[in-house]
Amino acid sequence: MTIRLPDATGALRTYEPRTEPLAVTPGAPFTSRTVFSAAHVVADPCADVSPDSPAAVDWDATLAFRRHLWSHGLGVAEAMDTAQRGMGLDWAGAAELIRRSAAEAVSAGGRIACGVGTDQLPAGTLAEVRAAYEEQLAVVEESGAQAILMASRALAKAASGPEDYLEVYGHLLRQAAEPVILHWLGPMFDPALEGYWGSTDLDAATGTFLEVIAAHPDKVDGIKVSLLDAQREIDLRRRLPRGVRCYTGDDFNYPELIAGDDQGFSHALLGIFDPLGPLAAEAVRVLDTGNTAGFRDLLDPTVELSRHLFQAPTRFYKTGVVLLAWLAGHQTHFTMVGGLQSARSLPHLARAYELADGLGLFPDPELAEERMKTLLAMYGVTR
Repeated sequence: MTIRLPDATGALRTYEPRTEPLAVTPGAPFTSRTVFSAAHVVADPCADVSPDSPAAVDWDATLAFRRHLWSHGLGVAEAMDTAQRGMGLDWAGAAELIRRSAAEAVSAGGRIACGVGTDQLPAGTLAEVRAAYEEQLAVVEESGAQAILMASRALAKAASGPEDYLEVYGHLLRQAAEPVILHWLGPMFDPALEGYWGSTDLDAATGTFLEVIAAHPDKVDGIKVSLLDAQREIDLRRRLPRGVRCYTGDDFNYPELIAGDDQGFSHALLGIFDPLGPLAAEAVRVLDTGNTAGFRDLLDPTVELSRHLFQAPTRFYKTGVVLLAWLAGHQTHFTMVGGLQSARSLPHLARAYELADGLGLFPDPELAEERMKTLLAMYGVTR
């Protein structure tokens, strides 16, 4: 088994893939951490659509991937950024995804939380933003899933300052039937969210965020922080009211944040746990035994892959995630809604394959090699 992979200059190098995958098996539920994988959607490759058409989803393959995550004990964070929310998947598609996945979670006995946003509303007044959030919150609550209040592009446009965020989020939290997860997604993931919480000064924004939580601690299960700044997350985590969890969304620093310190730790809600699902689950079970060093031994080597997939422009990390799902045999093609499979270069994809293979993420290394060679041939690399 050998394969020739292109580097950033276009030069080819010989790589020898692993012959055996990492040995992991499903086990007992986690006891020390609550862990969600933000899951991708599988496109229907035979649908006659264009990049600006409504998403055509392969529902069977999409739900099968969620069953794969649940089988390893992971929760599924549905209709989030990883599912190309606002980057190919519109609200109509997201609503159907939420309903189908929530029903599947019931039959599979899996945990699920779903994104609530305002993406049916490109722009509008504060009242229209509230109404859009309410519409989506109703869909999630009716499905029986936990709600994740996502950052809103429309709110970022409409808000004139911190008081508008306090009013909108306060209104939503008062009417939420069950405690929700609040999601702070940084502009590296979505440039339209620059200045969220009413300020480009992150200290001021953090103050507003904490004020929202402090006013309604009984309605906030936790917060998901996706700022790619480990120290800021730690500082924020230590300021949370008792009983409010911090779910790390930091795909650069997750091992240390989940492991924690003598003052606390983060739970997890991560896009990188889509391709890392079985390995991540194995690591958390080791952590459950109190073996922090063993947890880090398993998870630390995955950071190089994660940082590669999430490198700038970070919002295109989904392309690498779907590539790895195809190479791992979770879907039969490398096609994405909105044509987003073209968002990363061939050298980037080749390096993603190499790093993932080195970690033993592919259940069938020969299949992964064969599929990677097919992709290379499509780009004209046949030597």
